[in-house]
Parts: sequence; structure tokens; C-alpha cells
Amino acid sequence: MPVAGQSNPIPYWRLSGFYFFYFALLGGLYPYWSLYLDARGLSPEQIGALLAIPLVTKIAAPNLWSWLADASGRRLGVIRLGALLALACFTGVFFAQSPLQLALVLIGYSFFWNAVLPQCEVITLGFLGSRPERYSRIRLWGSVGFIAAVVGAGYSFDAWGIELFPVLGMALLAAILVSSLLVPRPHDLDGERRRQPLLLVVRQPAVISFLLSGLLLQAAHGAYYSFFSLHLQDIGYGRTAIGLLWSVGVAAEVLMFAVMHRVLLRFGVRTLLLASLGLAALRWWLIGHFSDWVVLLVIAQTLHAFTFGSYHAAGIETVRRLFESSGQAGGQALYGAVSFGLGGALGSWIAGQLWWLGSAVVFDVAALLSALALAISWYGFRDPRLRD
Repeated sequence: MPVAGQSNPIPYWRLSGFYFFYFALLGGLYPYWSLYLDARGLSPEQIGALLAIPLVTKIAAPNLWSWLADASGRRLGVIRLGALLALACFTGVFFAQSPLQLALVLIGYSFFWNAVLPQCEVITLGFLGSRPERYSRIRLWGSVGFIAAVVGAGYSFDAWGIELFPVLGMALLAAILVSSLLVPRPHDLDGERRRQPLLLVVRQPAVISFLLSGLLLQAAHGAYYSFFSLHLQDIGYGRTAIGLLWSVGVAAEVLMFAVMHRVLLRFGVRTLLLASLGLAALRWWLIGHFSDWVVLLVIAQTLHAFTFGSYHAAGIETVRRLFESSGQAGGQALYGAVSFGLGGALGSWIAGQLWWLGSAVVFDVAALLSALALAISWYGFRDPRLRD
């Protein structure tokens, strides 16, 4: 999908293919890790500890690898090396016997796998050049990959057993590696070596506000990702209905990504970030108090288009605007580590500690966290670079 008049044509399908397989791994594995570990005889406490490992490595690993990418300018090399080493480490699942051995496998696999996405975001924005609003049209294929994998994996595990889990993981990691080899390197990243001092950028009020709001928003999502299914099960929804309700959210996200390039140009970054945070507070309140009303629950799930879709797309554009080109990988890694790593882990822990008080309290806290993020952003997102 080359763009006329641009010296760096956009390899649309090759970039989209990478996002498709990267997020297919999320959809194909992460909803089913607990089932696989349970089938191997691990206790709930051991399963919880093991599943926390990817979130913990997400805090440090992306920043370490992004430092290397920014310093060397070899971002595609980092992506390909990370994909290869993640695949190599994952083979240990076939041989690991004890929880400790599985923990070592997860540490190695997630350390390298978490190195990949921030560099890909920078590569993609490098190809987009003066048309960064078109990022969402490429990223939407990641959501399509997630849906395809979560549905396909569920069917496969029902048909052939959860023992197929490691084989599926290997296949998807191999697909990520192959797709990374097909992505060409943008010419305008050649020879890039000067690294922008990250500390100087982070001290800016707009960057501090952005990181805080992202942390709070993902902490609010912790209740959703960890306990939404259990919340619906307690109310009386069956597994098929629960799966369909999850799909509603991701489908809404896909639709948002499809039109995001127009929405971003129409409303601007600051407006979208603020609207997404406000709608997040509404979404968690609806889920906490009206999940027994199917219509309201479906409406709440469609708001995933904003609480994840528009906020993430606008967030990627925010990093592009606030960080210089030589600091892009570090900025993307910092955004992911603080928001999805630290924020996600903190949110899951808070939700678990409060669950005994009832699901309404847990989702009310999520709504308050989103409202706090909105208040911080209202005053912090006044930087001229975020106005349009």
C-alpha cells in the first residue's frame, strides 16, 4: 500500500501481518495459560504467580531493549533477535517439569517477547511519516488476529485437548519471527545513533501527566482483565455468553481502529485522550452495577473502542509528538512499561485484594481510577503539541 509522493512507501500488508501474528499470540495463549497450567496439576497460587511474570518483565525488558535500539539504530535487528530468542525460550515448555522450571521459561520467553512491540511501533510510524493518523489502519489487524486466535484456539482445545497449547505457542512465535523478516527497514532510520536523554523528556509536565493517566487507566483495566469473566459467571452468564461479550469489546476496538485515522484528524489528540478516560469511568460503573441488564452490558463492552482503541492509538501519536525521533523506541517502551506493565500488575493486585468486598466495589474503584486519570489529564494535556 505505497503512498504516492512519499520516499518511504508503506509496506501495509507486511506491517499488518506482523501485528496480526503478534496479537494472535496474545489471543491464542493468554486466555488459556491458566487452563494449561491447571491441566499440568499446578495450584491456583502457583498459576497466579506464573501468570504475573510476563507483566513483571514488561516493566523492565522493553526499556532495556529500547535503549539498545535507540543507541544502535538497529530496531529491526532487535525485533528479529527478540522474536528468535522468545521462540527458543518457549521450547522449554515441552521440557519443564516443576513450577520453578516453568517460571524460568516464562521469564526468558517474556523478556525477549516484550522487546518486540515498542520497536515495531517506531518502525511503523517511520514508514507512515507525515501520515501518522493512518497507524490505526495497520494496528487493527492486530485486533483481528486476536479474535481469530482466541476463537480458533478455543475450538482446537475443545477438539484435541489443551495438550495442543505448547504447539500452538510455537507456531505463533514462529509466525512472528517470519513476519519480522519480511518487514523492510525505513530509510529514514538508517544510521540513527543519537539518543535523546530520556530523563529530560520524562520531566516535562505533559509526559508526566500522560504516563500517570496511562498507569491509572490500565490499573482500572486490571479489574476487567482479571475478574470480568468471574463477575459474569457469578451473575449467571454461561461460558458461551461470556465469550461473546468479550468478543463484543474487541470487535468494537477493530471498528475504532478502522476509522481512527479520520477521528484523530477530526478531533485531535487531547480531545480523544480525555474522552477515552471519561468513557472508561462510565464503562466500569456500568459493568459494576448493571451487568444483569444485557443491553447496558453490551453498551459497556462497546466502550472498549474508546477505553482501549482510541486511547491507545492517540497514545502512540502522543509518544510520537512528545519524544524526538531518536527517543521513539524508549518512549514507546516507557509508555508500555508504565501503563500495561506496572499499571496492569497494580490493577490486578488491587482488584484481587478488594474482590471479597464484591464486584461492584472493585469496578467502582476502577471507575474512580479512570476519573482521577481524567482530572490529571485535563490539566496536564495542555502542551501545544497535543492540541490537534
